[in-house]
Amino acid sequence: MRYWLFFVFFILFTGFLYAQPDKSEVRRGNRLFGKESFVDAELEYRRAIEKDSTSIAAHYNLNNARYKQNLYEQAETGLKAKIEAFSDPVQRAYAFHNLGNMQLKQKKYAESIDSYKDALRLRPDDMETKSNLAYAQKMLENQQNQQDQDNQDQNQDDQNQDQNQDNQNQDQKEQDQKEQEVPPKISPQDARQMLEAMLQKEKETQEKVNKEKVKVAPPPSGKNW
Repeated sequence: MRYWLFFVFFILFTGFLYAQPDKSEVRRGNRLFGKESFVDAELEYRRAIEKDSTSIAAHYNLNNARYKQNLYEQAETGLKAKIEAFSDPVQRAYAFHNLGNMQLKQKKYAESIDSYKDALRLRPDDMETKSNLAYAQKMLENQQNQQDQDNQDQNQDDQNQDQNQDNQNQDQKEQDQKEQEVPPKISPQDARQMLEAMLQKEKETQEKVNKEKVKVAPPPSGKNW
């Protein structure tokens, strides 16, 4: 199944709250944003915030400019801090959609799914958000499957390591036994002395036996002539 992503979903707001004063910095930032001069656009949005820290448009578009500079974590943090200030359901839905995009770029799949769902609660028929939601769900499934596979591989590696250790221990044990069975080496001089001692022992034993035979020998029998 093929999933289409709609990352470019950044609606730029300029004075959508009519009670707000003129936002010339926001408009200049938007023009720069349209020319893909995202760094300069960010500077204009910052100037707008310095003049009016409550400007939702400046905060919203500032984080869009950060996103375009691949500053996904900063963009996410900034947008999340201001998202509750959106009272208009459509603008709030756009904000949740963009927040999901920022999280998706960071592979925060579970969080992006929640953001897309929040957007769909406000705009249930938004096909772009539905497509991105399906993609995020698929990526989360792949991530979990990969984690399960990595865990299985790690367990197998641990088992193999344990088996190798057991084999090494067994080999060492057998080697130790062989070393114990091998008679100690002796020098030729020691061997000659041991042989002479054995021969002397045998000689003494034989002499002792011969003496005993003499003691127990019966007297010679004689005949009467």
